[in-house]
Amino acid sequence: MGRQQPLPRRVLRFIREHNLVRENELLLVGVSGGPDSVCLVHILAGLKKTLGIKLHIAHLNHMLRGAESDADADYVSSLAHELDIPATIERREVKSYQKEYRLSLEEAAREVRYAFFSEVAHSLRGDVVAVGHTADDQIETILMHLVRGTGLAGLRGMQPLSTLRSPDAAELKVVRPLLEIRREETEAYCAAHGLAPRSDSSNLLPNQLRNKIRSQFIPLLREYNPDIDEALLRMAGAADSDLAYIEKEVLRVWGKVAREQPDGIAIDRAEFSRLHPALRRHLVRSALQHLLGDLRDIESVHIESLLETLAKPVGKKLSLPRGLAFHGDYSYGLLTAKDSLTGSFPALEGEHFLNIPGETEFCGWMVRSSILNRRPKKGNEKELKACFDLNVAGNKLTVRGRRSGDRFQPLGMESPKKLQDFMVDAKIPSAWRDHVPLVCSPQHIIWMVGWRIDHRARVMPSTKRILCLEFERI
Repeated sequence: MGRQQPLPRRVLRFIREHNLVRENELLLVGVSGGPDSVCLVHILAGLKKTLGIKLHIAHLNHMLRGAESDADADYVSSLAHELDIPATIERREVKSYQKEYRLSLEEAAREVRYAFFSEVAHSLRGDVVAVGHTADDQIETILMHLVRGTGLAGLRGMQPLSTLRSPDAAELKVVRPLLEIRREETEAYCAAHGLAPRSDSSNLLPNQLRNKIRSQFIPLLREYNPDIDEALLRMAGAADSDLAYIEKEVLRVWGKVAREQPDGIAIDRAEFSRLHPALRRHLVRSALQHLLGDLRDIESVHIESLLETLAKPVGKKLSLPRGLAFHGDYSYGLLTAKDSLTGSFPALEGEHFLNIPGETEFCGWMVRSSILNRRPKKGNEKELKACFDLNVAGNKLTVRGRRSGDRFQPLGMESPKKLQDFMVDAKIPSAWRDHVPLVCSPQHIIWMVGWRIDHRARVMPSTKRILCLEFERI
């Protein structure tokens, strides 16, 4: 690890090697008051001119240790003042969050803390937070993954840069500049610079898995191999290299095997079955990560359950963490949010004329229509909005479900095709197909809501009047 170099120089090299920050960027720094985060913010304060960045400290009082937590907050406030770095220090009730979502205290504290970081970062028009995870944290994380059951990704441990997605879909980049630094080094750095970081008494509680691994499991492993720490870090590096190659292979086959659509990600069973088992596993991981933003709460057992379900007959359904579900069909499987829009489309009965312009309510839908002289900001059919050339579409439109023999000309295609064939190609589950609203003119279908408009009704540069339709569940 090149320990002969001064710590700031090693951290600077690591930051540049992994492109953790950008020039002129505002970097939020999570500071708990412990040695690791205090060391991190002190080093970053010294490097901010070199890196061309601005710093802002964020500290969350979890209200778990009474006066001790309050003293931590006071310490961070004083440190921020000494370093001349602005700070946001707040209090959040973690125990009530833990009770509401039935999490462990450690999980609840983590979720509340990162939600706080995300709020502060975005309020400052930033999207990056630096945290003080060290090589020792990496070792503990790898062992926690092993104890809970993990695949190759778990052996890789934490990454220098990762992305979290909050419930409101806002993304937060988490950077770990100290990931190659040992905990004993951060403590020595603090002592050498006259810093007096706080000690968190909860790190001594024996009922937390991480603390047990730190205080009991790792010392036991060192009895068998005094160099176990370095061995685990080398393994993490090898796993990272192997996984990088596999992820490239997943990207190479993605378009053939998986397809993103309005309700999730469809996986072609036949193409999927032809993949090497390693690629199958990691393609499923990639699909989950794509939908969730990260793989928090996703464990090996969930990946294996998905692989088993994909191999089973039609009709199998699987519930997954964080509101995801898997639906099996004849030729594909669909990973989707349980409350996804088209997955929960109501049953359509009869045929309904639209008020143009105006609003129309029927079968659990509200449809709003408007006529414009120019196109609004680019619409997104996945959001159940679409625009048409009014002269082509007309104002005598109806909404109905599919009928035998229906045809339409999907946007971008030169000729009409059977609606049934399009639904199969789009990998819409058969159970959903009768619920998909079809907007029809007297001549033809102009929109399969949530998927594609008709090519003939598209807005052209020559279009004079534009019809905009928006569907909303009620």
